[in-house]
Amino acid sequence: MTPSATFRERVALYAFLTSLTSISIDALLPGLRQIGSDLGVAPPLSTQHVVSLFIFGMAFGELLLGPMSDALGRKKALVLGLGVYGLGTAIAMCAGSLEAVIFGRFLQGVGVSGPKISTRAMIRDQFEGDAMARVMSFMFTLFILVPMLAPTLGQVVMAVGGWRSVFAIYLVMAGLLGFWLVMRQPETLDSARRIPFRPKLLVLNGRRILSNRRVATLIMATGLVFGAQLLYLSTAADLFLDVYGIAETFPFYFAVLAAGIGLASFLNARLVQRLGMDAMAHHAFVGLASAGLLMLLASTLWNGRPPLAVFMSLSFSAFFAIGILFGNLNAMAMRSLGQVAGLGASLIASGSSFVATLFAIGMGAFYDGTTLHLSAGFFVSGVLSLVLNRLAAQGDTSPVEAIR
Repeated sequence: MTPSATFRERVALYAFLTSLTSISIDALLPGLRQIGSDLGVAPPLSTQHVVSLFIFGMAFGELLLGPMSDALGRKKALVLGLGVYGLGTAIAMCAGSLEAVIFGRFLQGVGVSGPKISTRAMIRDQFEGDAMARVMSFMFTLFILVPMLAPTLGQVVMAVGGWRSVFAIYLVMAGLLGFWLVMRQPETLDSARRIPFRPKLLVLNGRRILSNRRVATLIMATGLVFGAQLLYLSTAADLFLDVYGIAETFPFYFAVLAAGIGLASFLNARLVQRLGMDAMAHHAFVGLASAGLLMLLASTLWNGRPPLAVFMSLSFSAFFAIGILFGNLNAMAMRSLGQVAGLGASLIASGSSFVATLFAIGMGAFYDGTTLHLSAGFFVSGVLSLVLNRLAAQGDTSPVEAIR
């Protein structure tokens, strides 16, 4: 790292690389109905799968690119991921059917796992414990500006050039971030600490990681929390239109709720070293479950259509809790990984993405034009993840040693 490349620049680069995941989802949300109208929707596929199968692609990419970051170095794995992301973006941009869009989105998901995994591993290479949670919270504070602005950006771009033009923006972003990475970010994993990319080693080290009860339960907890957010993302545009008749101003309401995650991440970055990430996470689990329960009661009372102010207030509370958890859950799981940070980050991200996809598709199937499915999703996610976190707290926190 050159002298001018400060800590803040590194955090900013990590945030923008990580935000590629978010903008790849959020900027496209206002266009899901347009995609369905232009290309047609035939069961079992729906425009919900444009979001959910992007995450499913991430689950596969994370299994591959995490170990590659341990073997080849963080930068090479990240650049490879950006290349696959670009290929998927081009396929989706030129697609003539919904199936082709979804295939391109799947490849986008595979590729975007490179930036997602490698940035986490870079942070783990340089920071530990509560300091790592602080860096991740700062990163998420910058990162959260993306979902606040992305739907508006997408809506403006689509008004000018249609939904395909959003994919052109994705290509430009990937290229600029790749250039910034190559020019300014040094490799954080020296050759002596690299682990050869051999299937037998991957299986042995993967078994060691997943046999750690703390890591395994936190993967499931992280997946459930991510699943609650993914459930919202995959149905938000339909929900606001069907329940409240909101279409043109959807990006505003989306930004308000995204601000809940941003505010939580900002506060977490300043409080976590004083209070500890375990305590912060515990209260956030309780908050998510409580917000879900209150929303479920309100939805039942108002026949699935609570007043907009009630829905927004309770959703903001749920996303505030999710924001606290985003800043801590990954750090809580990563602190046990030691020498296998790349493979461990891969398994954490892939496992949680897989759980999140199943949760979102399963709960999304119950969408009936009301808020009941989202209320139940928040509540179930909060309760189950709280139980899993309790089990994780009883696990061993000593670092996992790599088999070489």
